[in-house]
Amino acid sequence: MATPAAQTRLTPEEYITFERKAIPDAETVRSEYVNGKIIPRSSPNRAHNLITGNIAGELHTRLKGTTNSVFANEMRVSIPAAKSYFYPDVVIVCEEPRFEDDVFDILLNPIILVEVLSPSTEAYDRGEKFGHYRQLASLQEYVLVAQDKVLVEHYRRQEKQESVPVTGKGWIFTDCRELEEILSLPSIQCELPLREIYERVTFSD
Repeated sequence: MATPAAQTRLTPEEYITFERKAIPDAETVRSEYVNGKIIPRSSPNRAHNLITGNIAGELHTRLKGTTNSVFANEMRVSIPAAKSYFYPDVVIVCEEPRFEDDVFDILLNPIILVEVLSPSTEAYDRGEKFGHYRQLASLQEYVLVAQDKVLVEHYRRQEKQESVPVTGKGWIFTDCRELEEILSLPSIQCELPLREIYERVTFSD
């Protein structure tokens, strides 16, 4: 399938039309969209896929029977204020999901977003993309997971009554660097041991 690479800018409607046509084509790499610009996604490797699957699978098991839903890789998230669309690696929704239209593939109200870092996207995921994500009123937690070492970084939106150190416009930052540590996700009352996040993942010396 042809790509929009030759066209430097697309309207949101043009982007969504192209992406929906591209989804059945296994050879087409999905792209994200930021205010008219197309940003191709990097192809995930084995470690990336394992980590994403581990997180999504463990959360699905832990959240079974609750009002929370877990999506991995496939769910597009809209940031209306930034005129942007992204594919987070893992998305968690609390209560009833809200969608942009009746195709039900563009989510508006995630409560947690997870990105598995890669060398080509790490700076972007930490910086510009997080800046866009912060514009979502529903978002309570943002998680970054390294794939080349044990490192999980967690940002939680500060509640007004809290009196703790914050970073970046009211977001509380913590990190985990050992397999024995546990990632706490208070907005969904859930915990994930890092050993489960990194199950079967090997690191080069």
